[in-house]
Amino acid sequence: MRMSTNESLAFEIHGPARLQGSVKLSGAKNSALKLMAAALLASGKTTLHNVPAIADVDIMADLLRSLGCAVAFNSSSQTLTIDVPEVPHHRAEYNLVRKLRASINVLGPLLTRLGRAEVALPGGDAIGSRGLDFHIKGLQSLGAEAHSEHGYVIATAPDGLQGTAVELDFPSVGATENIMTAAVLARGETTIENAAREPDVVDLGEFLIAMGAQIEGLGSSLITITGVDKLHSASHTTLPDRIVAGTWAFAAVMTQGDITIVGGREDHLELPLDKLVEAGAVITTTSDGFRVKMDRRPSAIDIVTLPYPGFPTDLQPMAICLNAIAEGHSMVTENVFEGRFMFVNELKRLGANITVDGHHAAITGLPQLSGAPVVATDIRAGAGLVLAGLVSDGVTIVEDGYHVDRGYTDFAENLRALGAEVSRTR
Repeated sequence: MRMSTNESLAFEIHGPARLQGSVKLSGAKNSALKLMAAALLASGKTTLHNVPAIADVDIMADLLRSLGCAVAFNSSSQTLTIDVPEVPHHRAEYNLVRKLRASINVLGPLLTRLGRAEVALPGGDAIGSRGLDFHIKGLQSLGAEAHSEHGYVIATAPDGLQGTAVELDFPSVGATENIMTAAVLARGETTIENAAREPDVVDLGEFLIAMGAQIEGLGSSLITITGVDKLHSASHTTLPDRIVAGTWAFAAVMTQGDITIVGGREDHLELPLDKLVEAGAVITTTSDGFRVKMDRRPSAIDIVTLPYPGFPTDLQPMAICLNAIAEGHSMVTENVFEGRFMFVNELKRLGANITVDGHHAAITGLPQLSGAPVVATDIRAGAGLVLAGLVSDGVTIVEDGYHVDRGYTDFAENLRALGAEVSRTR
């Protein structure tokens, strides 16, 4: 089944709205895409469960097909199978990679398995420069010849990779994942110091262990990998999407609503949920997730984004949108992606009182925003603007809605089920 990537589709929101009910999470986008790339490490059929039916999964599936894999996705059961050939192709072409930042995650598996990889410099969301220096430096530490040329990252290791100590200057998720997937078939032991600690990195590591890899320290800043000669295909269930869970939690607080998030993991969202409690929310654990209830206008909250377990940059747009209608003044500081504030000008079209200075945004909350046409600049900004439309008077049109489709399954349908008046329009 093909997910929609129609750029002409927009979200039309009639506000204001109060959201009430339950929503079931799908698997994590940021995990599923990396699991799909890691399947390249072994020939045979890999089966992934709880894979979200989003456009980015479709793009990654097309990329794997271009590398010689057979990929099938059953959206109703959320099961995806990848049949990897004995010798995949080593070149990931620009026409696919440009659509998806996570495409760079095929670099480590192709290099360590084939001794050569050529991956076009990736595209994706316009939220910052996000260079690949950490990726390339890490692979070079393992003995690869790696450089950028004619728009491609070209890496070679004809004699294989050699385990070593790798220290990251910044706990980059993508670099940690690429180094980890490269090291699983390297000779000897590799340590990654200052490794990313995100649950998605842990999920990838657990999948690699199911394939036969030897990895210790997942979830800590020091990951140790002992290389093995060969991996085998495996089955794995993708963890729930903490960013989507956080989006629904913010939606409940913004709309003074009551949402039960089925499948939500509170332990993956400790700081964001603490912030929502600070804003006035009541959060309770349920048998299969958690519930977020709000019965008054939220209080303003200061936010500083940091790598996990800090406040996630992917929830920063939701925090700004909440503060735009909160009582009081707040400061949101972005420390991860310098381009995250691009959407603020769109939010100001809805009447938000925001001043941006460098990587700080000062916000004075208003009782309500005013509906207007706006444009989504990336996945999370698009979702945030839809939520802003829910707390605006009148009609809000969020154009370039395809961004939201890349990260959220049935977003408009779920909003309608919670009581919002939201439709897709051209």
